[in-house]
Amino acid sequence: MEQVRAHVLIAGRVQGVSFRAYTRDRARAAGVEGWVRNLPDGRVEAVFEGSRQAVQRLVSWCYSGPTHAQVEKVEVTWEEPTGKEGGFSIVW
Repeated sequence: MEQVRAHVLIAGRVQGVSFRAYTRDRARAAGVEGWVRNLPDGRVEAVFEGSRQAVQRLVSWCYSGPTHAQVEKVEVTWEEPTGKEGGFSIVW
């Protein structure tokens, strides 16, 4: 199964709406590794690594996010997978 890595930046009302927690839970349920964190400029940044299908589903979900989020922009950069993520976590 092909492994991919997506580096994602999400802008809008994405902090203070449990975006990180929902992202972590969805990634773990999908078997995707990586991390998610809030940025000082109000965006959320995430890295997803796993099967192409699972990563694409997570990237697609980022366009809407959790119920109270208001996503305005999503930037996705596809990278070479590293195989070094070791689970999925919220980075502080």
